Amino acid sequence: MLANQIHRFLPTETDTAAFAAALAPRLRPGDTVLLEGPIGAGKSAFARALIRARLGRMEDVPSPTFTLVQTYEHPDGDIWHCDLYRLTDPDEVLELGLEDAFSTAICLIEWPDRLGSDTPDSALQMTFAATEKGHTIAMNVPQNWSTRLDSLHD
Repeated sequence: MLANQIHRFLPTETDTAAFAAALAPRLRPGDTVLLEGPIGAGKSAFARALIRARLGRMEDVPSPTFTLVQTYEHPDGDIWHCDLYRLTDPDEVLELGLEDAFSTAICLIEWPDRLGSDTPDSALQMTFAATEKGHTIAMNVPQNWSTRLDSLHD
């Protein structure tokens, strides 16, 4: 059940990084963030900024398009950045070890439709879109995230 929705217009990459930095400290191990939207919508840029903000340093954050998963160690909980675009069957998710990561790490999942029935019910869903003037994000906020994300409203 959704508690609310949050919509953001992010005209620049700096705005995207600032929004990602605002979300980063609110995440905890066991959280899954689904990053939806077409190629070029800003999913990877957002994930990169969030990972850097969470780690507190300028980290090399390559797109996991070909590796499928990039992991980042952090004392408060590891971060898994996954790009599932190349998966052809939801059963392939099991081979990546995501089942365990969903409960022990912060998971950022691009192309989450590839998860099929393995999509965590409590995941935060973020839908990205590119416009002529910038990017937009629509967040569907599950009830269990509501109090952590209340201050992110416009």
